[in-house]
Amino acid sequence: MVRRGTRKSGGRRTARTEVAGSSRRLHLGRMLLVVALVLTGTKLIMVQGFDAQNLSAAAARQRATSDSVPAERGSFTDRSGNVLAFSSEARQLYATPRRLAAEQEQAHAENPEKEPTADQYKREIARFITETLRGRVAEQDVLAALFADTTYTTIGPLIEPALARTITEEYPQIGEEYRATREYPAGESGANVLGGARWSQDARKIEGRLGLESSLDKLLAGTDGKKVSDTAMGSDLVIPGTERELEPAIPGSDVELTIDSDLQFMVQNKLGDYARKAGARSASAVVLDAHTGEVFALANDESFDPNAPAWGPDGLGNPAVTTPFEPGSVNKVITAAGAIEDGLLRPETVLQVPGTIKVADRTIRDAWTHGTVPLTFTGVLGKSSNVGTLMIAQRLGEDRFNELVRKFGLGQATGVGLPGESAGSVPPREDWSGSTFANLPIGQGLSMTVLQMASMYQAIANDGVRVPPRVVAAQTGPDGVRVPRPRPEGVRVVQPETARTVRDMLRGVVQDAPRQSGTGSDAALEGYQISGKTGTAQQIDPDCGCYSNSTHWYTFAGIVPADNPRFVVGLMLDAPRSGTPEAKSAAPLFHDIAAYLTLRYRIPPSPEPAPVQVLQVH
Repeated sequence: MVRRGTRKSGGRRTARTEVAGSSRRLHLGRMLLVVALVLTGTKLIMVQGFDAQNLSAAAARQRATSDSVPAERGSFTDRSGNVLAFSSEARQLYATPRRLAAEQEQAHAENPEKEPTADQYKREIARFITETLRGRVAEQDVLAALFADTTYTTIGPLIEPALARTITEEYPQIGEEYRATREYPAGESGANVLGGARWSQDARKIEGRLGLESSLDKLLAGTDGKKVSDTAMGSDLVIPGTERELEPAIPGSDVELTIDSDLQFMVQNKLGDYARKAGARSASAVVLDAHTGEVFALANDESFDPNAPAWGPDGLGNPAVTTPFEPGSVNKVITAAGAIEDGLLRPETVLQVPGTIKVADRTIRDAWTHGTVPLTFTGVLGKSSNVGTLMIAQRLGEDRFNELVRKFGLGQATGVGLPGESAGSVPPREDWSGSTFANLPIGQGLSMTVLQMASMYQAIANDGVRVPPRVVAAQTGPDGVRVPRPRPEGVRVVQPETARTVRDMLRGVVQDAPRQSGTGSDAALEGYQISGKTGTAQQIDPDCGCYSNSTHWYTFAGIVPADNPRFVVGLMLDAPRSGTPEAKSAAPLFHDIAAYLTLRYRIPPSPEPAPVQVLQVH
């Protein structure tokens, strides 16, 4: 029975139960605290002990910045070791205009008496840069860069590392970036061969863009190395003393060319001047070693300066190897060599040459009007008779002529090693019509480059062996070992006696004797026997699709000296129109180049003058 005014014991907490509850909670809290301390201690032991090395490495990886170490690009030299192209180190100044302005405004706000405003500071920097670079950049250009509303901008041209350091030490807000520059001491001379290279911001290195710089890019470039440096937390600033090299860069190979840079300069300038006086659209020249086929000079009338900030578009190509043309009468050497080789005629054989000849449905004439004239075989070459040449070619036959065309290297690239080389064009034998053989022996209906033309005459100069031309002589690797390029295997075109006989016949082209003068007497060089051949080829008139009577290619191929060949020179003028003496023939240009060759290489005069050859019987 429950009394009035009493409750069950669970209905109200007493002081004793309060104390007991607090004790339990305190005990539980202490237990949780102990567990937390134990876990924290365990974690600390793990971090400081077992995981310390891994965590330290991870932290280092977060601070480390990997970057490439640019390999030094190989150089070009000529055959005498003169440097034609090399790389040097440079710096590009840069700024972050928005960041610079914000930081300087904050500095000015904190200390207005000592710190200038952002605008004042930028002008101060611009004056210092302009004075340090001494006129290499205009102050207004520096100001334009610093006041640009952008996060990043470059300032001025590439400069030497020491100058850049002077500026960045005085004004740390100006940065410097590594660059490599490509220098060409000879400027435009030989630029069509060398080409050009430029800094690539994406690749962070110099890359070949034109000519040999492009085709030999991998050989020249070498292999970049690798370095690592630590950067301050939250910044890309390198911590001084933290750079370390992981992989060293391997320099590129140096390349030695067969080119004679002095001869190249002379030929290129003479050719350009001659082309201008002749009013020619273009002109090209090649000088080959008569025995090795090495290219001593290869020039075009237009070139470019690879040192210039911007290139072209004019002068960037290399027409001497990329642009074929119809050669005209210089191609008659094929018929002459075949007829001598096969014993069909002797040089003194007299042919009764009429004024015209009909081949299939075509009638071919000589360049001068005449009735039937008694020309020797030598005279057919010396007077450059189309009719006489076709008479001899018919004896030689189409198949034999086609075989010799291939042996002389026409219709196929020479493999000289220059990019973009053209093989020219020779109609396939199966496509010949009856009139095809009215064109090919006199140098129409097929095309070749100046290099191919010179290579044909190199075979005659070299006793019948054509050695494919080349322009790279050797390479020197990073180990310093010079490795010569293998000499191409020669092609036997005709027998030695045949080549010597044809070479003697070609002396009649340049002789100047009463009633026995050849078409290229302006190529003669006093004291030296010269062999050569003139050429005049009609160009296609686009209006009618037929051969033009007013627009021609003028060519000349010659050997100096004829009695002991040292050099072969090939020349082409495209459509000369000026009416000056230079517009009539390329023979005088050969004379000038041959004269320089004899002086530069101290070629002794011929022991005796060339005997006068009978070209026409009277």
